[in-house]
Amino acid sequence: MPPWGREEVFLPIEGLEAIRLSDHQGLDHETAAGMMKVSRQTFGRILAEARMIVADALVTGKVLRIEGGHVEMPPWGRGRHRRGRRGGT
Repeated sequence: MPPWGREEVFLPIEGLEAIRLSDHQGLDHETAAGMMKVSRQTFGRILAEARMIVADALVTGKVLRIEGGHVEMPPWGRGRHRRGRRGGT
């Protein structure tokens, strides 16, 4: 079935990061929360919400879009600094 016309669900970027740290990397909540610079309770809430969104998309065949949320990019992930390292400029 083509994706147009299908219902979409949105996973915030911090939800993806919580799933990556907990489910993909196997980190405990305390460690993962520290890496995301949130409390353990906040991390648990973000993770639970993210898992529900992903489960809804998988079970019902909805399109899963990952976007938005509250994100801070490290300085090395922006603009010229990143290109300069890879490209030697």
